[in-house]
Amino acid sequence: MSQSDTKGQNEFRAAVTMTVIWVAGLTLALIFTALLAGLWLDKILNSRPIFTIALALVSIPVTLFLTFRVFRKATARIQPEIKKEISEEEKHRGKDR
Repeated sequence: MSQSDTKGQNEFRAAVTMTVIWVAGLTLALIFTALLAGLWLDKILNSRPIFTIALALVSIPVTLFLTFRVFRKATARIQPEIKKEISEEEKHRGKDR
């Protein structure tokens, strides 16, 4: 395995790791925001568990949707680099050194 292959794999792993960290942080932020907003609304309106449960349930599909969007954007950024590497290899295919 050449040094450029190792560098490419390290960059890919770093991109995947950063994407997972973003998704985990986004998920936690949304869930805690929904929980705190629900508790606050329940306290103000004296309707103890209604808003907390409702906002927690609403945060689930929102989190799934945003997770899907983050991963789509991340894979769109990674794939052009892979295609570029393939096209560079195809330029030299069949040529002797």
